[in-house]
Amino acid sequence: MASMADLSPLESGAPRIGKVWLVGAGPGAADLMTVRAARLVAAAEVIVHDGLVDGEVLAMARPDARLISVAKQRSRHSMAQEDINALLVSEALAGRDVVRLKGGDPFIFGRGGEEAEACDAAGVPVEVVPGISAAMACAAQAQMPLTHRESASAVTFVAGQCKGLTDQDWSGLAGHGRTLVIYMGVATANDIADKLIADGVDPALPVAVLQSGGRSSFKAYRSLLADLGGMVARERVKSPALLVIGDVARRGNSIDSLKLLKQQADALQ
Repeated sequence: MASMADLSPLESGAPRIGKVWLVGAGPGAADLMTVRAARLVAAAEVIVHDGLVDGEVLAMARPDARLISVAKQRSRHSMAQEDINALLVSEALAGRDVVRLKGGDPFIFGRGGEEAEACDAAGVPVEVVPGISAAMACAAQAQMPLTHRESASAVTFVAGQCKGLTDQDWSGLAGHGRTLVIYMGVATANDIADKLIADGVDPALPVAVLQSGGRSSFKAYRSLLADLGGMVARERVKSPALLVIGDVARRGNSIDSLKLLKQQADALQ
């Protein structure tokens, strides 16, 4: 006779517990998702998704899938993170399999770690499916290497609004030979430039703003650190966008912008 340990949850009378997949949707275009991510989206019963997930990706869901938006914008969240954690857990404990779909990668400024910890604490199985992060997608689209033997041997990712700029120590992260990539920094671009210059970073260090990476609406703007806030304002840059600080911003697929960089640097000297 089989023991209780040999029986499935249904055979033993125990309620089935669903599984949560934390899935990176990549930067936007559906064909930049991993094959595993695409398969999970197409099979999911419930999809809990961020606002940055493109409609092209959501269209891959099966017709009877339940789509739940937990879109977040600067200073305005449709659902607190604790409530999102609770939602994932409650859906799984009710026996449903859940895809938690995030723009980019779940573990790069996606709060995936918090959600995985909440699932683990509740006894809910969880699996992470990585995605192409915005930094990689934007850099690739601009043909701007984040590391380069002649320009940068290190790259650092930081958040431009996480807990306020004054709480963050960026000393040594930006400068010649290093690349600093700033997520969520459009609204604080002026303050970011001031902070870095006050830390001793050269005002003539090249910078780039890469907007809507992975999408057909992608745009790349280049200038110098001293002009970062001014460029964001002039070009009316909107999120999602990344700031790239470092010599690699000289590289890429826009020769005219590189000539402009040299002219601006000469003017500062």
